[in-house]
Amino acid sequence: MSVNTAASRFVLAPFSEERVRLEARACLEACGGKVSCALVFVSSDYLPHLEDFLELVQLHGHVPVLAGCSGSGLAGRNCEVESGTGFSLLFLNLPETRIHACHISQQDFERAEEKPEYWHRTTQVQPGEVDTWIALADPLSFPVETWLRSWNAAYKGVPTIGGAASGAPRGNEIFLFQNRTRVEGAVLLGFSGGVQIQTVVSQGCRPIGEPFTITGTEGNLVTSLSSKSAYSQLQTTFDALPESDRILARGNLMVGIAMTEYVEEFKTGDFLIRNLLGGDPERGALLLAARPRVGQTLQFHLRDRSVAHDQLVALATPAAQHPPIASLLFPCNGRGADLFGEPGHDAQLLQAVWGPHPSAGVFCNGEIGPSGEKNFIHGYTACVAAFF
Repeated sequence: MSVNTAASRFVLAPFSEERVRLEARACLEACGGKVSCALVFVSSDYLPHLEDFLELVQLHGHVPVLAGCSGSGLAGRNCEVESGTGFSLLFLNLPETRIHACHISQQDFERAEEKPEYWHRTTQVQPGEVDTWIALADPLSFPVETWLRSWNAAYKGVPTIGGAASGAPRGNEIFLFQNRTRVEGAVLLGFSGGVQIQTVVSQGCRPIGEPFTITGTEGNLVTSLSSKSAYSQLQTTFDALPESDRILARGNLMVGIAMTEYVEEFKTGDFLIRNLLGGDPERGALLLAARPRVGQTLQFHLRDRSVAHDQLVALATPAAQHPPIASLLFPCNGRGADLFGEPGHDAQLLQAVWGPHPSAGVFCNGEIGPSGEKNFIHGYTACVAAFF
């Protein structure tokens, strides 16, 4: 029986043809001379050299299918760098796996009109022909959250894991690519047979106070919670916190929107975490980085490093009977040293729990991952794909 193999490289250096050539050849050799696909992540300052960079990776790595994006930070085996120049590579040799490479544009999304069968025609992949999708999206040109609702209907129960690209503050330095071409929208790799991909979606927040029903909205504003002023409900929740949590809340206060209303008792992980952008005490309204709807459940959350650590350990440990052949890490660009106080936490934890293995990753502007039977865009989350 054919054996799956993988290799990764993490390079912190300006673009160099010779360095890219050497790393691509090293990955090819480590994979046994054959490669099925590669995931590639680069810092934004590689953009002027992107065409040459991708050609070198494909040519010298013998890579038939390549997908990737820019990142404000990069991850590799045992390390994360949240600003810097370089690239992170993961080569996969999966002899018994069928790989479906797809590009979805904004025009495709507009034509879909909530019709699941449209995605089957566009990707040329039927639901029973794919086990897991890896998805990378451009947050500036593609409505990821809305697309996922349509995508979930097209591929019910099929995990989709990945993230929205990040980069330098200027929007034109956030980009995606498929093979040797820069694209907009989203790029996806579908995997079928031959390899098991386990997904981990680990949040970095814990709920505080009580859950509320959203009873009033105006666009991105929540005007009332459980028929009371949304601002006053936040104030009441904050005032009831112990002093230690009130101190922690400064700069770490978020909101959670329940993924489903059919839960008897909400707990950590039941919510989609979104930024709380501000409040207006005169109007009693809260401004969210989301489009809330009347009837949804909202609960305030605190970003908490101990919860983030413990949850990632708890979710990764069941898959630790033996090391994966490889992993992909998609952490939020609000995690890293800003949350944990030192760089490299998530990447190092996965190596410690799962044992040494090739790994690559990118910091994201939103992380894509499954919860139950559906896939969502998350925040302050580490989404992981482990290949076994």
